[in-house]
Amino acid sequence: MAVNIPFNRDFEVPYGALETVAPGLRRITASNPGPFTFRGTGTYVVGEGSVAVIDPGPDMPEHVDALLSALVGETISHILITHTHNDHSPAARILKAETGAPSYGFGPHGSGKGEQGLKVEAGGDMDFVPDEFVRDGSVIEGADWSVSCLHTPGHTSNHICYSWDERKILFPGDHIMGWSTSIISPPDGDMGDYMRSLTKLLAREDALYCPTHGPTIADPHPLVKAFIAHRREREDKIMSCLMSGIETVAEMVPNVYADIAPSLHAAASRSLFATLMYLVEEDRAVALGPATIHGRYRPGSS
Repeated sequence: MAVNIPFNRDFEVPYGALETVAPGLRRITASNPGPFTFRGTGTYVVGEGSVAVIDPGPDMPEHVDALLSALVGETISHILITHTHNDHSPAARILKAETGAPSYGFGPHGSGKGEQGLKVEAGGDMDFVPDEFVRDGSVIEGADWSVSCLHTPGHTSNHICYSWDERKILFPGDHIMGWSTSIISPPDGDMGDYMRSLTKLLAREDALYCPTHGPTIADPHPLVKAFIAHRREREDKIMSCLMSGIETVAEMVPNVYADIAPSLHAAASRSLFATLMYLVEEDRAVALGPATIHGRYRPGSS
């Protein structure tokens, strides 16, 4: 029986308006809806008076203008970046130019893989370099708030979740969203890292998730567990293909993703390849030659 993920897609936003999400927490959504952004990029404002901005969004001056207009009389002291996809970090440059606030993040695009000596292909916001580099466990202090940092690679290697520990609020970026699963696309995306990052969240006691896209998520553990179960289901389907002699990603996609249109098979192949690489990592699959998306694979020894 297929895993039932409790998605919530009943979510509408007033573009350009700063909404209250919780006491001391507000959100303004950029008008960049799409298949990967849902209703748009939700930029969060933490605190009052002297505030932090989380994920300022895409290179849309009108979005930054709306944010600054809504915060007249207040000061932006920190700019926090969850990761460097083009719908999250490019506006940091504009916002810093207007406010002088420093930016915080794990590092440039692909830097998580770079620390492992690996090079990722061009993609994402290649211009962003944080003023302040953060790591797992780093704490960022504001005037009346503080957030701790969780390194959660998977969606990207430089992905950081920010935790407002005092309020038990987590800002998971694109790691967890209430409307869709996250895209894991190698080489910067890594399914093994993603699964470990999901498990990491289950050890926490967050009461509310505020993802960058879509609605907030109360009681988040059931959703995290459903995401893990969903990915395990995908692993099982790939293993069934391998056991039946199907050796390539292209041949597996119609079997593993039987419920999607052929026009989406190219995108699905990237996700399937990410899962296959995780199975190789666990010795549940082996590559018959170079481990590429066009390679051939068979069951492993585990």
